[in-house]
Amino acid sequence: MTSPDLKSDLHRYLKRAREAMVWKLDGLSEYDVRRPLTPTGTNLLGLVKHLASVEIGYFGETFGRSFGESLAWEAEGTEINADMWATADESRDYIVGLYHRAWAFADDTIDELSIDAPGRVPWWGENGNVTLGVILAHMIAETDRHAGHADIVRELIDGAAGLRSGSDNLPPGDKAWWGTYHAKLEAAAREAAAKAGQPVE
Repeated sequence: MTSPDLKSDLHRYLKRAREAMVWKLDGLSEYDVRRPLTPTGTNLLGLVKHLASVEIGYFGETFGRSFGESLAWEAEGTEINADMWATADESRDYIVGLYHRAWAFADDTIDELSIDAPGRVPWWGENGNVTLGVILAHMIAETDRHAGHADIVRELIDGAAGLRSGSDNLPPGDKAWWGTYHAKLEAAAREAAAKAGQPVE
């Protein structure tokens, strides 16, 4: 496989992961896209905001390219984790629009550079010398990881599940089937705990 083919393949995987991430917001209220559903505050709109920020950094500063917009949550002195949640004044349209602008910016970098083009990630320290190919692989991993978080958060909100629009990648089953399946897994977990002599709360 030649480098241009590999770059195209990697880019396609990144695009699919991005689209899956945004799809998880569809049909939800302002509250539901923002509410934290884990003890560490994981929320859907915050994941999109974070991914917009990291695409801008990895496909921008790494390769000496400027995005042309300043991000308020990256200003010096901003509270920690400000890129992981949306304030009440940061609209869904703004965050999703920023993510789409970050895609376009990143796509320009990907289109214009070879897969072996060198870059430097300053926040990686001594491991910061990279290539476009390394950054593409990193962003696929980063985006898919957060899309997985989004899968779970969305399912906790309203039960909606699936890989992406038009391809849920789930076995067929109605609500009753999933209820039976869930109960079977719970029973197996309790049985394993009992065999290990571990109490279940």
